[in-house]
Amino acid sequence: MSVFPNTLPSREQLLNDKGILTVFRKPVAPPKPAPGQPGNHTDYIASKPELFIVVLEDNQILAFNGHVDLGTGIRTSLAQIVAEELDVEPARIRMILGDPEDTPNQGPTIASATIQISSQPLQRAAAQARHFLLELAAGHLKINTEQLTINNGMIHPHDKPEQSVSFGELISSQRFDLQLDEQTPVKSAEQHRYTGKSSPRVDIPNKATGQLTFVHDLRLPDMLHGRVVRPPYTGRDQGDYVGNSLIRVDEASIAHIPGIVKIVVKGDFVGIIAKREEQAEQAARTLKVDWKPVPELAEMENLEQILRNIPAKTRSLKVTGNIENALEQSTEHLQRSYLWSYNMHASIGPSCSVAKMEADQIKLWSGTQNPHSLRTDISRLTGLTEDCIEIIRMEASGCYGRNCADDVGADAVLMAQAVDQPVRVQLTRAQEHGWEPKGTAQIIDIEGAIDQQGNASAYRFKTRYPSNDAPNLALLLTGTIPADPKVFEMGDRTSVPPYSYTDLDISCDDAAPVVRSSWLRGVSALPNNFAHESFIDELACLAGEDPVSFRLRHLGDDVRAQNLIRHTADKADWGQHKSEAQKEDGWLYGHGFAYGHYVHSRFPGFGAARAAWCVSLKVRPDTGEIQVIKVTVGQDAGRMINPDGVKHQVHGNIIQSLSRTLKERVTFDQQGVASLEWGGYPILNFTELPEIELALMDLPEEPPLGVGESTSLPCAPAIANALFNATGVRFLQAPFTPGCVRNILKTDQSIF
Repeated sequence: MSVFPNTLPSREQLLNDKGILTVFRKPVAPPKPAPGQPGNHTDYIASKPELFIVVLEDNQILAFNGHVDLGTGIRTSLAQIVAEELDVEPARIRMILGDPEDTPNQGPTIASATIQISSQPLQRAAAQARHFLLELAAGHLKINTEQLTINNGMIHPHDKPEQSVSFGELISSQRFDLQLDEQTPVKSAEQHRYTGKSSPRVDIPNKATGQLTFVHDLRLPDMLHGRVVRPPYTGRDQGDYVGNSLIRVDEASIAHIPGIVKIVVKGDFVGIIAKREEQAEQAARTLKVDWKPVPELAEMENLEQILRNIPAKTRSLKVTGNIENALEQSTEHLQRSYLWSYNMHASIGPSCSVAKMEADQIKLWSGTQNPHSLRTDISRLTGLTEDCIEIIRMEASGCYGRNCADDVGADAVLMAQAVDQPVRVQLTRAQEHGWEPKGTAQIIDIEGAIDQQGNASAYRFKTRYPSNDAPNLALLLTGTIPADPKVFEMGDRTSVPPYSYTDLDISCDDAAPVVRSSWLRGVSALPNNFAHESFIDELACLAGEDPVSFRLRHLGDDVRAQNLIRHTADKADWGQHKSEAQKEDGWLYGHGFAYGHYVHSRFPGFGAARAAWCVSLKVRPDTGEIQVIKVTVGQDAGRMINPDGVKHQVHGNIIQSLSRTLKERVTFDQQGVASLEWGGYPILNFTELPEIELALMDLPEEPPLGVGESTSLPCAPAIANALFNATGVRFLQAPFTPGCVRNILKTDQSIF
């Protein structure tokens, strides 16, 4: 359980009281998102300074970061970073994350960027506080700062620990406000004592002992319960019918249900407020609502044709050499198309929020990954200015990107506005599955070749990624904003292959979504890398070369990639694997390899961690069943702040990406999303987990890199390449379900 006091000093106290040292940044306009990129479109500028570090005279240390912990353990790692610079035990650091009222606006928690990018000003602020405290201590002890040592918040001369003075004593009854200097030097790697060492997750004790952590468990005095009734166009959010399809709500149809407080109707938004949760649930199931006929969704079974037919704008990303000439002169020439299906975030718990309206002030408890953006959305929805809206971020089910957390927050606000009491709203499983923004389907076309020397020579790559930021559902259903198709430029993640092709032509087709879609773990990089790594494997086969050796030979001067691939291959005993398929009791056995470097943000983007996979599996051609036997996964995350935290993230990525590759595919009917429960969207279960062996690189001299998504990238191609090794057949479309595998293999009777 927490070792900290139950309550924090108020923000007014932190900004005005004595006995406090702060490191702050003046409020500035939030950065405008680049065209076609996620971010917060607002002109709101906070009136108060943004705090990064606060030291109190009772020796409490508070640290503030604008990102949120989505179950990834960043609360623990950020505390280690602050503790390192302040020379105190990490347990002394109290992290405040995400709440817009209290924390700097550092944008949404996406792109594996918390440790790699948004931690940097916090680290500088902690270092700045340390330098200042040393100067105070030098004056107090009448000694040079070079002669002082800090030991867990106590400063003393090197050889006289009995002359210690605490941080709190140095600032007692005084106030010091330091404006953040982002040029402040930080410690070198050899000085580190706390980072680079495994530290227990600080959030686990409260969760294990049932302390209030999750927004689903929040209960307020006089709280009411709300449920929503969604329109019939499930999972679709663009077109004239969105927000304009409701004909009539028959309030009399639920008059017999006790406890009904109010029905809230605005546009296509329908919400029911009741005194008890089961009353709201019953009313939502019973309420009779008439809707206009919904335009039919295009037939989604032929997904490739759907993706090819949608309007798109081609964006050239990188061109080198003469691709046409290289293709004409090539010895071997390949053309392939790779298809990725729609995926869900598949949060285990449906999204939930609690809202409270007091005069013209809104409080919203939410599991959002984008607290500042959600505040802007609520401002648009209600007409209140952002300084009247407080977002209190609590933990929620895993989201891995944009699920329904923001939508249900807006639902709760609409209902709380209608009554004088707090309202808790939780979605049903069908609503979460149906309406969460999907990880979009993607089609990738590649044309490439090898030359007479067996070198990869030409590579033409085009990816099509129809997606955007999935505007808040309440804004669309109420008609607050138009349901127009928006096009985002997010298909270019990891679009440039890591290999040295002499002639390149890389492009991306930007398109509006077919159904409600937004970012999901790995974004477009995961399907793009599926294509890259499947194709390079096929080129190695054409060249008659071992696929690992072929990759290494084409990585140019990328030494870190080469080292990771060798490290992972050695750990997996790659050289011992037989190149030909083995057959036993109807099973074919195979081994596959793949590499990936997660490159995120607007092209050309920035690189996060690197990963490599070696997969051993077996497949039955007659049933299509695949059993992954073992995966060996290597990762280069630079300096690991918390090695155990990195392991947790890698394991989570492995399990989820195996599930997405082997099982997950959203289905549709004429209305919209048809996968509305777990039977219609199966995920990997514990009995299907393979043996997992990790090969993490230890690079303490390198900057830390984001690990939240990168491990996922090599999964699908490693499995596809192992399937080829086992069957001699290339698999170009995920997921590799038994039906898919069986249908592809039945054309080749030689393997039965």
